[in-house]
Amino acid sequence: MNEKMLKKLEYERELMEKGYRYIAGVDEVGRGPLAGPVVCCAVIMPLNEEDIVDGVDDSKKVSEKKRKVLAEEIKKRAVSYKICRIEPEEIDEINILQATKKCMKECVMGLEIPPDVVLVDALDLDIPYKTRGIIKGDALSYSIGAASIVAKVYRDELMEKYAEVYPYYGFEKNKGYGTKAHIDALKERGACPIHRKTFIKNFSV
Repeated sequence: MNEKMLKKLEYERELMEKGYRYIAGVDEVGRGPLAGPVVCCAVIMPLNEEDIVDGVDDSKKVSEKKRKVLAEEIKKRAVSYKICRIEPEEIDEINILQATKKCMKECVMGLEIPPDVVLVDALDLDIPYKTRGIIKGDALSYSIGAASIVAKVYRDELMEKYAEVYPYYGFEKNKGYGTKAHIDALKERGACPIHRKTFIKNFSV
């Protein structure tokens, strides 16, 4: 195992030395876009050396092609994983921070194996498990990085499907984020059903 991957396992190894066995990583994708759901993933990965998925990193640092390969490998090797999403209507209703926390909680509680401890990317979660928040956790923790990759691939593929239903906004390229082309389309055509109304007040007609 290379030095970079060893470094990403420091938090997990420290917890294993304290007797924790099932260590879950949880992360979200899609807090910032103007459209589409926020998506979260919780995953418990095997941490023995031969089962480590090499190349796991913050999903934003991995190419789209590699992310897809890694996501499949992560899901195949995972002890347990769960993907959840909160739709735009609920994001508008309860705000994006509360929607993200709710989504993360649903993921963790939906794992088939209860985790001994949960590593989370710098958010406080109301869950009945020991948690450890790690700032920039998707880049620093193997388990959180694995969760971020699975969530990112799931959400990107979802937005590509939405692009076929609502072809004017370029969702296949921008994934719902506020690019100039996306904002121009909003100003010209108004919102579609998957836009977050609270996010587009200044852009839509």
